Parts: sequence; structure tokens; C-alpha cells
Amino acid sequence: MSAQALKGHLDGMLLAALEDGPRHGYAVMEVLRAGLVSTTWSEDGGRRRRMYELTPAGRRTLETERHAWREFSAAVTALLGPLPRPVAG
Repeated sequence: MSAQALKGHLDGMLLAALEDGPRHGYAVMEVLRAGLVSTTWSEDGGRRRRMYELTPAGRRTLETERHAWREFSAAVTALLGPLPRPVAG
């Protein structure tokens, strides 16, 4: 899949990556600055790390993104998927 095609779905993929719990990484916050992610600090082996997790708005946005992805992927599959094979009889 081309980078351009992925671009429209990047937010949804990043939100999905945070769905199961907090993660760290500056790039996550940069992409999702719009209040979809909250941050906290944690201590791991004496090292402070910033952790990111979904806000309620982030969870709603993730569901919207998933719905849009299902519609998009179903349309692409319908157009580009294999043709049904004739049944031998």
C-alpha cells in the first residue's frame, strides 16, 4: 500500500495502537495533538518515561476511524478482490 493511501488512516492506526493501554513515544503525541491522547509520567528502572493513552474523545475517534476503515476496506476488497471461480459441476 502506498504512503499516500495510508496517510488518511494513520490517526486510526495510531489510536488503535494505544487502545490496550499506555505507550511511550514522542511521535505518537505529535500526530495526535488534538486532545485524543493524554500523558502521564512513569518511572521504569529509575528512568522517567512519558506514557500516552487514549482520552474518551480518542476512543470515540478510534471507533469512527474503525468504521470508516471497514467501509473503505470492504469497497476496495469488492473492487480488487479475486473473482469468484465457477463451480465445477
